[in-house]
Order: sequence, then C-alpha cells, then structure tokens
Amino acid sequence: MINTFAPGKLYIAGEYAVVEPGYPAIIVAVNKFITVYLKETFDKGSIDSFDRIIYWNREKDSIILDGEDNGFSYIVSAIEIAEEYVKEKGKKLDFYHIEVDSELKSEEGRKYGLGSSAAIVVATVKAILKYYNIKATEMEIFKLAALANINVNPKGSCGDIAASTFGGWLVYKTFYKDWVLKEKEKNSITDLLKKDWPGLYIDRLNPPKDLKLVVGWTGSPANTINLVNSMEDSSLNKESIYDEFLTNSKKCVIKMIKAFKEEDIEEIQKQILVNRELLYNLGGNLGIRIETSQLKKLCNIALKHGGAAKSSGAGGGDCGIAIFKKGDNLKKLIEEWGKANIYYLPLKVYDGKEE
Repeated sequence: MINTFAPGKLYIAGEYAVVEPGYPAIIVAVNKFITVYLKETFDKGSIDSFDRIIYWNREKDSIILDGEDNGFSYIVSAIEIAEEYVKEKGKKLDFYHIEVDSELKSEEGRKYGLGSSAAIVVATVKAILKYYNIKATEMEIFKLAALANINVNPKGSCGDIAASTFGGWLVYKTFYKDWVLKEKEKNSITDLLKKDWPGLYIDRLNPPKDLKLVVGWTGSPANTINLVNSMEDSSLNKESIYDEFLTNSKKCVIKMIKAFKEEDIEEIQKQILVNRELLYNLGGNLGIRIETSQLKKLCNIALKHGGAAKSSGAGGGDCGIAIFKKGDNLKKLIEEWGKANIYYLPLKVYDGKEE
C-alpha cells in the first residue's frame, strides 16, 4: 500500500484579494494532515473519504462513478489530472482503492477550515504519481493539483494548494486561470507543466524568531466557495469599493512582507489589524458577513492580551489567527477564549519536511 500526505493551511493576510492575479497573500502550512492510502484493485476502483465510499469504473480512461458524486469531485478531479499526466508518460492505467484519512476535523467530524479540499487534491496527486513511480518537483505537483482544483472551483486562488504542496510560510500570488485553461486545450499536461504560468508567484517567508502564531476555532464551518462567489456577485455592482479594497490589501500585505524580512513583529501586528479592518469593511460594504460575532470575540480577546488577530480565510466562521510577540502569557488568552466558546487549536507551522 502507498500512502502520501499533505498539510492543512491558514491564511495570515490577503484573503479575497488573492483571487485576483497580482495581489499577494501570506499563507502558512500547519501540522494537521490529510493522508491518502492507495492500493491496487482489479476490475473496479473505490474511494473511501470522510466515512463515505463510492465505486468507480473507466470509460475511455474517464472515471465513471457508481452513483451520485456526493462530495467526491475534488478527489476525482485529482485522479483524472494525475492520470492524464501518467498516460503521457506511456503508462497503462490500473484500478485502485483510495482511502482518505483527515486530521483537519474535530472528533465530532466538523471541519476546522484548514483547507481539507486542497490537501486532499495534493495528497491524491502525490499518491497517483508515487504508484506509477513518476518523480515530480514541488512546482510540478502544485501545477497538477491546481489544474485539478480549478476544474472544480474555477474562481479559487489555489493559495491553499501552494501551502499544502510547499509547506512553511509563503508569499503567494495566483496565476491567470483563463490563460492556463486555454493552454491546456492546446498542449499536453507535460508541456503545460514546463511553461511559466503568468502571474504565478510562490516564495518562502521566514518568520521572526519571537513571532508566535496562535489559532482559535469558532466551531462554525464556513463555505469558502459560497462566500467567494457572493463576494464576486456583490463586487460587480460596487466595483469602486472592491478596487479600493484590492489596492489597500496589496499595500497592507507588502508592508507585512517587509516587516517579516526586517523581523519587526510590532509592524506585522499593525498590518494584521489593518487587514482585519479592510476585510470587515469589505464585508459590510458588500453585505457579506466575514467577521462573525464569534470571530469578533476571538479577535478582541487576543487584542486584550497583547496580540493582533483577524479572521483567517473566507471568514464567516472557522478559524481566526492571532500574532503575538513571544507568546509567554497565552494561558489567560486560552482560558478566556474557552469561556467564549472559542476552541484553541495547538497548531504548529509545518515546514515541509517529512513527518
């Protein structure tokens, strides 16, 4: 049996703006993982994911599910893109059983909002390549996983794919998806992987040694795709508000990147609060609730204890992140979060090395 894994992620800054090429975000991979197990089967394949199982067959090398999709779209897309690449290498396709194991959810099965869909795509692509003994660079794995991701969610930035592929702290800018999709129609996947993707930027970021990242979970799941789609629909009617947000988000994240490089934690905290306000105002102006009442409590309690906090990712639930200097006095923060029904998640940054 083959097994591969990919980490979850948290957005530190730059959410929503990052769906547009040229607008940076800071993202971090965390030490909670999706693990994919793969073993060869005969005559029919199967997928076991989040306590649901479905069988599949092939029709002209396309995967045909025995029944409704029911949430298997990301993993099926990952299999199909990876297998298309495998076929270009001259390999004959087999059947397999794929099982997904997730640490990105609570004991009750509620997702934390750590990017499980992206981690599943990355881990599945890695498993298929490993099964067929095809070596790939991190950038090749990213591009394969990004192709699989935009098949299902064409409006996503694929920043979570980058975090799940490369690990660590990253500065990320998305690629021009229309260009990639047009090139895919004209080129083999092998050739597409060799091309530079316009707009794509992925660079590692080293945090200051005394910076402490603390994560709280509201217990309420957010629907990222619905929130991003709502944002896009609303922004069409209020372009000037959205454009101003993009400009200010870019300025904020650039200042934060500079502060990371200068090991200036106070400036990082300042820009976290700027980004929080930008997201709060954007949601208010467009009629979308990014900072829920629970996220507001999470942020304000962190502020009271010397941290700077904001929602992480799409908002509307899920996680908030707080940045502290050293983080020596976190016990009182965690206690106060607990009283407000905010769950402290003892996450660490995953730097990309095998675990």
